[in-house]
Amino acid sequence: MAERPRPPHLRARAVGLVLVGGTLGTAAREALTLGFGPIGTFPATILAINIVGALLLGMLLESLTHRGEDTGRRLSVRLIAGTGFLGGFTTYSALATDTGLLAIAGSPALALVNSMGTLVVGAVATWAGVVIADRLGNMRGRTR
Repeated sequence: MAERPRPPHLRARAVGLVLVGGTLGTAAREALTLGFGPIGTFPATILAINIVGALLLGMLLESLTHRGEDTGRRLSVRLIAGTGFLGGFTTYSALATDTGLLAIAGSPALALVNSMGTLVVGAVATWAGVVIADRLGNMRGRTR
């Protein structure tokens, strides 16, 4: 009986791709937060990073979906760019921490705007990314 191939999350190469992408994504996020920071007490940079990351992830996954099976080069791109870079670039932990700090500091309305704004606008941004990638693909002659 032939051995089944190891799933991607158990392959050293796949883990390495995620590690490299995640390191670069985290560095990009840190550079932006150091360069722009919050607006007053509101973590606007983190909010923007999470929304832009959601948009880009929607675009990436939609474009990869139309290029065939999630194997080979497509799998590598998804791991390094999606799971790795965009996973490191976006941040749930900073969202949760910032929301908690806003609530503790006596700004429950800002805490709600931060948490729900990220979730709702992030979901819309992901959908928009899917639509944009689909339309760009169709303009290039790819059909569904």
